[in-house]
Amino acid sequence: MKILVIGGTGLIGSKVVARLRAKGHDVVPASPSSGVNTLSGEGLDAAMAGVHTVVDLANSPSFAAEAVMHFFTTAGGNIAAAEKKAGVQHHVALSIVGTDRKPGNAYFAAKDAQEKLIRESGVPYTIVRATQFLEFTGGIADERGQGPEISVSTGGIQPIAAEDVADAVAEAVLEPPCNGYIEIAGPEAYAMDELVRRFLRAKGDPRVVTGDPTAPYFGGVIGKDSLLPGPGAHLGKVGLDAWLAGQTPGAHA
Repeated sequence: MKILVIGGTGLIGSKVVARLRAKGHDVVPASPSSGVNTLSGEGLDAAMAGVHTVVDLANSPSFAAEAVMHFFTTAGGNIAAAEKKAGVQHHVALSIVGTDRKPGNAYFAAKDAQEKLIRESGVPYTIVRATQFLEFTGGIADERGQGPEISVSTGGIQPIAAEDVADAVAEAVLEPPCNGYIEIAGPEAYAMDELVRRFLRAKGDPRVVTGDPTAPYFGGVIGKDSLLPGPGAHLGKVGLDAWLAGQTPGAHA
């Protein structure tokens, strides 16, 4: 089976490409550096020639509200048009748990709009909604500042390791389209401030974390369950302690 992986050189994409190639599939990683630009549409038609399944793992270079909405809606429209022209049989996209709960975050709103485009495209699809990556825990901390004390939301979070995300996406690619979404999450849930506190402690970062239910999460205030998966979620194998043990000492994820 020929598979096009958009964003195939990124954190998740490179792992998905490796997994699918190991199973004997013809996998083509696509990115602007390879001449495929989903935002302009450049190279999309040629890249999709003979493709059975398209995996969309591309991410917006900017998380600013207008820019991120423009990226996901424009790229999503271009991808859908090229897929229909090429007769693609399955579209697999990576999204986020909680997009439909609209927690006031511009990125979530843009991903929600992307999902709507996928549902309405007419191409059979599977949306894999993942919880926040463990690899992005350092980014959560840094978004709250570099001062000696940072306030972090107390909302619930059940982070998942990139390795587990790649496993789930690769599995979805090889299954028939579900024309809906599946949720994936890590094996353990935390209050976000607890997760960040443990992460910083493990990295030797002296910042003190204060839990604050009103502290924004990238622009939006989240509730206790805003980012948590539903009861039927597929859980990964890598927990926080095992993930931390595999990180380079002193490095930010």
